[in-house]
Amino acid sequence: GTLEGKRDKPSYRALMNDPMLKHSGLYDDHCSDLVVSCQVFSGGKPLALPVQTSYKPFTTRWNWNEWLTLPMKFSDLPRNAVLALTVWDVYGPRKSMPVGGTTVSVFGKYGAMRQGMHDLRLWLDMEADGSSKTQTPGKVYGSRDQMSRLVKLSKKHRNGRLLKVDWLDRLTFREIELVNNSEKCSSNQMFLMVEFPRVVFRDLEYTVVYFEKDGDDACQNAPRADIVTIPDPDVSLENLVEGKHHKLSRSLRSGLTDKDLKPNAATRDQLNVIVNYPSTKALTSEEQDLVWKFRFYLQSQKKALAKFVKCVNWKSGPEARQALELLRSWQPMDVEDALELLGPQFGHPAVRRYAVARLRQADADDLLLYLLQLVQALKYERLEDLLAGMEAAAELQQPGGGPLPGERGDRGSFVGSAEVVDHQQRSDSFSSDQLRKSSIPTGVVGAEDPFGDPEAPPSVSVTGASECDLATFLITRACSSDTLANYFYWYLYVESEDQDNVVKDSKVKEMYLAVMKRFNHCLLKGNREYRLRRAMLSKQQTFVNHLVNLMKIVARENGNRQKKTEKLHALLMDQESHQLIRFPDPLPLPLDPSVRVKGLLPAKAALFKSALMPCRLTFVTEDGDREYVAIFKHGDDLRQDQLILQTITLMDKLLRKENLDLKLTPYCVLATSTKHGFVQYIESMSVADVLRTEDTIQKFFRKHAPSDTGPYGILPEVMDTYVKSCAGYCVITYLLSVGDRHLDNLLLTKTGKLFHIDFGYILGRDPKPLPPPMKLSKEMVEAMGGINADHYQEFRKQCYTAFLHLRRHANLILNLFSLMVDASVPDIALEPDKTVKKVQDKFRLDLTDEEAVHYMQNLIDVSVSAVMPALVEQIHKIAQYWRR
Repeated sequence: GTLEGKRDKPSYRALMNDPMLKHSGLYDDHCSDLVVSCQVFSGGKPLALPVQTSYKPFTTRWNWNEWLTLPMKFSDLPRNAVLALTVWDVYGPRKSMPVGGTTVSVFGKYGAMRQGMHDLRLWLDMEADGSSKTQTPGKVYGSRDQMSRLVKLSKKHRNGRLLKVDWLDRLTFREIELVNNSEKCSSNQMFLMVEFPRVVFRDLEYTVVYFEKDGDDACQNAPRADIVTIPDPDVSLENLVEGKHHKLSRSLRSGLTDKDLKPNAATRDQLNVIVNYPSTKALTSEEQDLVWKFRFYLQSQKKALAKFVKCVNWKSGPEARQALELLRSWQPMDVEDALELLGPQFGHPAVRRYAVARLRQADADDLLLYLLQLVQALKYERLEDLLAGMEAAAELQQPGGGPLPGERGDRGSFVGSAEVVDHQQRSDSFSSDQLRKSSIPTGVVGAEDPFGDPEAPPSVSVTGASECDLATFLITRACSSDTLANYFYWYLYVESEDQDNVVKDSKVKEMYLAVMKRFNHCLLKGNREYRLRRAMLSKQQTFVNHLVNLMKIVARENGNRQKKTEKLHALLMDQESHQLIRFPDPLPLPLDPSVRVKGLLPAKAALFKSALMPCRLTFVTEDGDREYVAIFKHGDDLRQDQLILQTITLMDKLLRKENLDLKLTPYCVLATSTKHGFVQYIESMSVADVLRTEDTIQKFFRKHAPSDTGPYGILPEVMDTYVKSCAGYCVITYLLSVGDRHLDNLLLTKTGKLFHIDFGYILGRDPKPLPPPMKLSKEMVEAMGGINADHYQEFRKQCYTAFLHLRRHANLILNLFSLMVDASVPDIALEPDKTVKKVQDKFRLDLTDEEAVHYMQNLIDVSVSAVMPALVEQIHKIAQYWRR
């Protein structure tokens, strides 16, 4: 905007009356430094804080040429909104005075928002008046009849209501400008030129029109308000009556009478409802009081312990002591329920130690299923204890003789500070010396060795006590098992490398580094079996770092996929890479430590067709007769896929315990960093390729598993496997809300197993519009013989059965996801507070079993008859065709 007009210097009389005028802009020989403030008013009341122009020195004219952004949305402006603009000048030290003010309505008389340039009269020495009957109107008619008439004609021309002739328009607008300048010069007034924004979309100019739903309806206001609000300053304070009641009801005296309390039938039913609440439901104060009152009665119910712990005020010393005494005599809870006590809402050390004591009852296989979440639960431990060091509680004799590392005779604290090794600083060459150094994990503490200084003492000792902290328990169990040690190391390594942990809380990374140091020291100071495990992990790190360096070189190679593959083969055949082709000793594969490999087959290495070009690697196993194929992905964060595959593995084991084998394929996934990892390769073919080459799924089965007596000419066991695997993955992907399901990420094996890959979208996220509850395409149903076939009815039955079984284990799955809310998994990090609720909603725990079956029936029917997925699938096929 610009300010036009002259400012007269003050007279000598005015200077004598007010000497401060000498320090104002009026006394400046040039254009003084003015600022313009703008504020929105409605009905004489300001709607937002004022905004003003930034400082700008002026020489010959006032021209700000600056957009002011008001702190309000257009849609929030009322119909009578006005802009109050005031021009300010300096007036002595830390003072300002108004040069003049003007007011203009935001909307015109027909409700259209003003656009373009507007000349507003400035009322000198007055601040803009935003009242309904303003004293500083910017639009004044009478003295500027000629200018007003020309403004109206210009507006008609801009709106297309006058014929546009280019040569005549140029002459006319030049003449209008001259007339306006002449009018302004002949006047003693000042004018502020303001530009309102124009709304242009695809070269077409639009008008913003005020609209309010039911805005024209007349409403009758009561002469007096029915409700009178009175401020109450005590509303947020503690209720003294409730506080006193809480203390009295939970005092030591109440325990004498509560021991003999027995609930009546109605109270017993209410307690059963509370005990069966999902782990995510918060108890009301009345429910907490009820659980506390009948705590002695509930001691025999192991499911009630978690609810009892929730109703305890652990900040109250007497109450906490009573709770701890009951904790020792309570019926021990199941291992899967104890996971809830390791969440962030349970901070009392005794409660967490109790949960760890219950975890001791889990065997290695079960512990492996929860290990990913248990490593995340370390974030909720008391960091001071982990970093400062904790004392050993008891001694444990290790198998094979000799003291367990870190027992009472080997106390101490880990000295030295963390020194993070940057992956980017490592060389990409493949000399043997650099390969040896490349075994240093990122972020691991010590003198350049991931497993630390042999002479350094442990920060915390490993004990065999019945009560210990979570870190001590995990280290103890990991030291005694190759498989647990393998996964525990890589889970810790990824967390200690994750930069998101530093952003959220730098102490979290420090804690993971401390646990890594303790784990290293316990392996180092143990018996020969422990030291062999340490050497195994060091070799795995060397192997992974070598692969990363190799993939970096391949990625930098110019050319297409074929040239990059040739470069990969050349690097693998290079003499400096001989440690990848043939290992000195069989090495447990990080992806699956039960598989011991002797080396790689360079000729079978290949790159896949995708943007990141993951590498397919074929390993020679220890027995020499079997090959193991894995995919190494560089540049991809596999932690989300790792979580989903771990959940599928858990669900598969839960269903097998119920004698329900749905022929699932929980292939292995391991993130070895936030940027790379391994995926197990399963020999299979995508359903899209099957339909492209064989036309139908049944033809594919008849080709690879023909039978003269089987249904549709297919082996019965193959059809049975197909139906069961379809049912299993339909239910599981529904529960986890897996998105972006298309026929290219559904794979099919020759034995009939169908399984899903690529879990980049979970928990309801989906790039496609209107996704169905579960992926069940027409071609998949036709492979079962159609909706009237016996196989399809068997499919539906398997879906119901799987859904009911998994609902009974919902608490375990919810507990595991609640421990992952602070993990850096992309789709969980988007809305961590809603993660568990999204999974819980899918289980529909509010329904009975019979209602749940009807609910699942409806989901299947909706998924089969959905039209949008079929349309999206055709669009996806076209997109894939053009990519090829």
